[in-house]
Amino acid sequence: MSNYTDTPSLDDNTMVISTQRLTKAFGSLVAVNDLNLQVMRGDVFGFLGPNGSGKTTTIRMLLGLIRPTAGRALLFDMDNAYQRQTILQRIGAIVETPTFYPYLSGIDNLRVMAANSGMLLGEANEPRYEEILTIVDLAPYAKLAYRKYSLGMKQRLGIAAALLTDPELVMLDEPTNGLDPAGVIEIRNLILRLAGLGKTIFLSSHVLSEVQQVCNKVAIMRKGNLVKQGSVRDLLRTREQIAIRFLEGNETESAIALFNRLREQDLSWISQVAVETDTSKQSLLVLDAPVARSSEINRLLAQNDLFAAEIHPRAGSLEAVYMQATATPTMGGDSLDTTSPANTLAPSETEQSIDADTASETEQSIDTAATTAEIEKGVAQ
Repeated sequence: MSNYTDTPSLDDNTMVISTQRLTKAFGSLVAVNDLNLQVMRGDVFGFLGPNGSGKTTTIRMLLGLIRPTAGRALLFDMDNAYQRQTILQRIGAIVETPTFYPYLSGIDNLRVMAANSGMLLGEANEPRYEEILTIVDLAPYAKLAYRKYSLGMKQRLGIAAALLTDPELVMLDEPTNGLDPAGVIEIRNLILRLAGLGKTIFLSSHVLSEVQQVCNKVAIMRKGNLVKQGSVRDLLRTREQIAIRFLEGNETESAIALFNRLREQDLSWISQVAVETDTSKQSLLVLDAPVARSSEINRLLAQNDLFAAEIHPRAGSLEAVYMQATATPTMGGDSLDTTSPANTLAPSETEQSIDADTASETEQSIDTAATTAEIEKGVAQ
């Protein structure tokens, strides 16, 4: 269960990010299709999806780095097509690995970055650098040369740079990429620390176990389409399971027939009946059903002269939710919208390159008026 799920958002009625049918196409290729996201103040919001699902393209549109083909993005109730500079002053983001000077210390790199972007100049602002380094747990290494930092320390210094303006919204794109387990834990603790300070966090990540631990809400993308959005708690409930072991193999088959028959009648709370083989090569009957129904399952079995040796409730996992949401639809399986432009126009080889920073079409679409100097005033890159 998420460490942050039970922490209420600060002022739940305040929308920080709202996209309205946000769409981005590169020629005939639709990278993001009709996207409607909602991120409230105080959320730690996980943005998930396979490579090529449109995550980085979405982040670039939110930051005003590329223009949408259709729809719009509102941040702090302002349209970033018209109020981009005002919005950027309230955001700290890492979309790519920040560039630092290897022979300068961590704190000197922050000073240089602040000076280059017109922020926090003068000795009066020195306490701010120290405060930021304390937040990211780098205060003991403030005077250590950047080249001597570990990968995790470098990543945390990048987040420190994003915090220079004390932003309300912090956007992190794959902050744990390449980190060892200790580094991943450090980033997790940092995200929770920022949430505790009242920041709204927008986190794009492939590390589902970490997202489950730190996020209270998630959205899942597939081929440019939003396929799931909601609270982590509610989504996990949809993937709870009950595993049943019988002493006799024929009882397993009888139980499968029983629950399939009941599902066809009125037992709608069992969404799927399946069989697994455990490590001892014994068969397990697995029901996709709320764990609170375990005693009712046992009663139904007994009423039909079937007696389970073991019944194991399984808590839902974000991994199970994610795999179901991003699975390729099959005949007779769960259906996704396979008729939308994002699916019909995007072959797999191409979609995997949509979010690549080197994609020529993407580079040509970048707003040339958005110079690096303009972006650095509100967003640390």
